[in-house]
Amino acid sequence: MKENLVIIPTYNEKENVESIIRAVLKLADPFHILIVDDGSPDGTGQIVKNLQNEFTDKLHLLERSGKLGLGTAYITGFKWALEEGYKYIFEMDADFSHDPKDLVRLYHTCKIEGLDVAIGSRYITGVNVVNWPMGRVLMSYFAGVYVRLITRMPIMDPTGGFICYTKEVLQTINLDKITFVGYAFQIEMKFNAYLHKFNIKEIPIIFTDRTKGTSKMSSGIFKEAIFGVVMMKVWSLFRKFNPAPKS
Repeated sequence: MKENLVIIPTYNEKENVESIIRAVLKLADPFHILIVDDGSPDGTGQIVKNLQNEFTDKLHLLERSGKLGLGTAYITGFKWALEEGYKYIFEMDADFSHDPKDLVRLYHTCKIEGLDVAIGSRYITGVNVVNWPMGRVLMSYFAGVYVRLITRMPIMDPTGGFICYTKEVLQTINLDKITFVGYAFQIEMKFNAYLHKFNIKEIPIIFTDRTKGTSKMSSGIFKEAIFGVVMMKVWSLFRKFNPAPKS
């Protein structure tokens, strides 16, 4: 049954990729995984290929030619998921900053409660971040304040990347017009869902910084988010967003 697909973008994640795959696929609810690997030179893609022999039909791999960005990796994964007929499509990091067990909570929020988007939120019940330096916590938190101020979108963690989308959301959003690649990509997707009036709910999670591998964060990603939010608000004023279709 093709119901749940977890999309995990990777670049040089050999220390984490096998463990995260096994952790997701042993969950009681049936999840499939799509790894979108951007030509990792450390052999991440080959590790996934080896595991496909063990997890036939549950583990999928798309290999791209180079480091093309988080946003384009997810867009590629979203399109693949829709073509394959999955109902619930998840975003998740490879480094265990997102607890695989929380996938079940996001899934039940959409499946049982009937929400269109479920966001694993670091800030809906305070600040639930472990092992980040205070400067990064403050920058992330106040980025959310800034996004809410500009967009008026009532989401406490608009930059978060642990999400469940129903297929209706991804079918409605014009994925070819999503332009940003870092934090701004996460904001842009949520902003589109919000403007289409999809039902969105934040679920509290504890975010734990990676212990293995190297962070992909850069100052350019933050700059894109700061300036991108203003651009999003401007173009939203000149586009029409039809109400979300109801299944």
